[in-house]
Amino acid sequence: SATAAAAPAGPGATPAATAPAPEPEQDRMARMLRNERFLALPAFFGFGLLLSFTPCVFPMVPILSGLIVGRGRHTTRGHAFGLSVVYVLAMASTYTVAGVVAASFGENLQAAFQHPGVLIAFALLFVALALSMFGLYQLQLPGALQARLSEISGHQRGGDYAGVAIMGLLSALIVGPCVAPPLIGALAVIASTGDRLLGGAALFAMSLGMGVPLLAIGASAGHFLPRAGHWMDKVKAVFGVALLAVALVMLDRVLPAALIMLAWAVLLVVSATYMGALQPIPQGAPWWRTLIKGLGLVLLMQGALLLIGVAAGARDPLRPLAGIVAAGGNSEAAHGLAFRRIVSLAELDAEIAAAGGRPVLLDFYADWCVACKELERDTFPDPQVRTRLAGFVRLQADVTANSADDRALLRRYGLVGPPAILIFGADGRERTELRTVGFVGPEPFAELLGRVGS
Repeated sequence: SATAAAAPAGPGATPAATAPAPEPEQDRMARMLRNERFLALPAFFGFGLLLSFTPCVFPMVPILSGLIVGRGRHTTRGHAFGLSVVYVLAMASTYTVAGVVAASFGENLQAAFQHPGVLIAFALLFVALALSMFGLYQLQLPGALQARLSEISGHQRGGDYAGVAIMGLLSALIVGPCVAPPLIGALAVIASTGDRLLGGAALFAMSLGMGVPLLAIGASAGHFLPRAGHWMDKVKAVFGVALLAVALVMLDRVLPAALIMLAWAVLLVVSATYMGALQPIPQGAPWWRTLIKGLGLVLLMQGALLLIGVAAGARDPLRPLAGIVAAGGNSEAAHGLAFRRIVSLAELDAEIAAAGGRPVLLDFYADWCVACKELERDTFPDPQVRTRLAGFVRLQADVTANSADDRALLRRYGLVGPPAILIFGADGRERTELRTVGFVGPEPFAELLGRVGS
């Protein structure tokens, strides 16, 4: 396979298959890209369309919508769609170039943009954009510079295309999609065959697929904007809250879980208050006022649950009562099994050699990896998964820092980044047919672990 070809020989390296076995998903994607070129590009476009509905891509929606709505009543339907096209093309081009360069040089460039300082800086940028949406101030260039740019732009309509393109570029690097099998497959082909044109075209097609919902949302935002204005302020406030949510998603990778959970609670409670959750509905008010208040009450209750949960020790905003449930029952069952951290190839080889015939599971993790946290939250704590993992030597390579040792670990197994789970048999060699890249749910993962002895 392409992934196997990219991994050099060494202790624990990829073995030759001893029996027919299911092909790893990322290898299947790579093979399709090599052998079925006419079908590969439409398929990767479809993969991108599916990826657009993942938590990794969803933060781009409020960013793009905020850029369009922030222009106010002067945004026409055509202009909104044009801004959306520029944003998506900038995102797709950036992600394609970054992917080709990453595969060519064996580096995960996206990891370089997950440094805590970079994430904090961009989170502050989104907070500043959100405050502008709330009307605290207006972000604009100085008058003299605006006049000069107006002269230069001449007959060009919408001089903010460059700004939207820049945000599309930054979105691709900062809040772009998680490492997933389609991306791994394209990068594996580029790295193993040197066909940068084909791999880049696949990445571009996948990025365009991810941008289709963004185009639809951008165009509809321009279509439904009224010509005048009071409710535009309400819409801008909604996108302001969405931009604050994007900032929290980014800060979740670098700040303590309790602080993030508290911030979510504050955001929900304040938003619910703004929506009138605690105010009576005036007599004869339109139906939508009741709907907004009802939604506000839901947010208020969820915010209250988060406040109770963080006080009880919960750290997952999606499971605010986990601390209370754990305190009232089996607290051990509420958490996943412990993993031993390894930081270098030498440590990994030593752990595999000392396994004493036990199977070894190696989990590639990073603090900025959304799917990694989903695995820790949903898959590893599952009772059936815990039972089957009890007989494994459980190792974890935390590649958050993207150090030289981290990159060496990724290079050995032909990976561009987490999440990835590798399983080594009793002979100390990887069972490539059991490798998983991306999120895998509890039931299929438990079934996969059950095949280790076969």
